[in-house]
Amino acid sequence: MLQPGSGPIPAGTYLPATPDAVLWGRLPCAADSPLLTVAAGSEVTVDTVSHEGILEDQGRDPVTWFGRHGVTEVLEDAVALAKSDDPHRFGVDGPHVVTRPIAVDGARVGDLLAITLLDATPRVPYGVISNRHGRGALPGEYPGEGMPLFSAFAGVDGDGTHGLLPLVDGGERTVRFPLRPFLGIMGVAVPGAQRPHSVPPGPHGGNLDISLLTAGSTLYLPVQVDGALAYVGDPHFAQGDGEVSLTAMEGSLRATVRLDVVAREEALQRFGELAGPLAETTELLVPTGLDEDLDTAVQNCVRAAIALLQARFGMDRRLAYAYLSAATDFRISQVVDVVKGVHATIRKADFA
Repeated sequence: MLQPGSGPIPAGTYLPATPDAVLWGRLPCAADSPLLTVAAGSEVTVDTVSHEGILEDQGRDPVTWFGRHGVTEVLEDAVALAKSDDPHRFGVDGPHVVTRPIAVDGARVGDLLAITLLDATPRVPYGVISNRHGRGALPGEYPGEGMPLFSAFAGVDGDGTHGLLPLVDGGERTVRFPLRPFLGIMGVAVPGAQRPHSVPPGPHGGNLDISLLTAGSTLYLPVQVDGALAYVGDPHFAQGDGEVSLTAMEGSLRATVRLDVVAREEALQRFGELAGPLAETTELLVPTGLDEDLDTAVQNCVRAAIALLQARFGMDRRLAYAYLSAATDFRISQVVDVVKGVHATIRKADFA
């Protein structure tokens, strides 16, 4: 267990998940004062808290809820948030817990903010996968008639590399699957004085749920307000592309991120004019497409990929279109967050 302040804290700046340091169900906007201001290139270690086990339909009492599953130690910051007077409005606000905004000195509208995940360490040896509120990919079929919530408790094996889920409720046989921790939410503040709902992603990033964004990856976001006002949250232990049942294996992480600024001129040379999020791993360029209609999300992702290939490599748009058809996978990021997401996986080695 990584309780607040305990265990390794890789960065010199540490942000605990105290009730006054997080937002629950909403994302930062320009009217929010930054919790702290850091120089571009700074590294920050952040404690994140999963919403599973603290929500109102689970009793807003994680000690009791997890205790039913045999858990004897619960994160102190999760308990503090659940017991706080936070005005979280169940069914109106989103479920996610995110950091209050971090200002990055020198970030200006038109620049890109680069959020690199350096490390993502599980804080607990368990997670939860839920289907609730008649949502998910099969809202009329699951979790079942008269059952508004089904939460599957998932354990972690002894070496901390795989999740364990029972084949049958109460049974001893399990299915074992790899853990690939990442942050479902990374974003920048939107203009104005209204905090966005935490569920639908958008040009600001937010709840993108792109499972490729594990340690070593970078998410580039167009800065919408000076200072960028970055935030992270929605920790995942593992997720399949699509996240079909509504949540992935949700579990609290200690995450270390680096916040860099890419000036507009350099950004245009490297990526072209970005209308929304772009990710990068050691091997892949990952443009995205978002829309409530999955077909439109795919089209938006294809257009973003063509524009990226033209800007980055000088590729003719028609040939880029042909290349994408021959060599690039277009993956469904998630289908459960109102605004659906698609991401393309362009191999950088193909252009070496």
